[in-house]
Amino acid sequence: MKQYLLAATMLLVTVTGFSQEKKGKSEKPSAAAQAAFHKAFPGATKVKWGKENADFEVNFNQGKKEMSAVYDAAGVLKETEEEIAVNALPAAVTNYIRQHYKGATIKEAAKITRANG
Repeated sequence: MKQYLLAATMLLVTVTGFSQEKKGKSEKPSAAAQAAFHKAFPGATKVKWGKENADFEVNFNQGKKEMSAVYDAAGVLKETEEEIAVNALPAAVTNYIRQHYKGATIKEAAKITRANG
């Protein structure tokens, strides 16, 4: 339950962050990050790299899913983010959002999996 609440909160923070992010700027990843990504997601398409603080974030499609992953310069995976359907959110998450963000509409949702659990 805590993971879903955390994911919902992260989604709101992410949406706010993306609205302030400058688009169109690509960042070349370290060779280690790129190699680790290709090993983990060999069928990825529409691959686009950028920076997230000191780490590298890669946005891509895996099959029909929109995803992203964050790697450090040594190629260690820190987290993945996978787009999910809004109706796939647990009832506890949607209820929490309705109670604490009255009038808000959930337009998109994501499942964030951190490498450290």
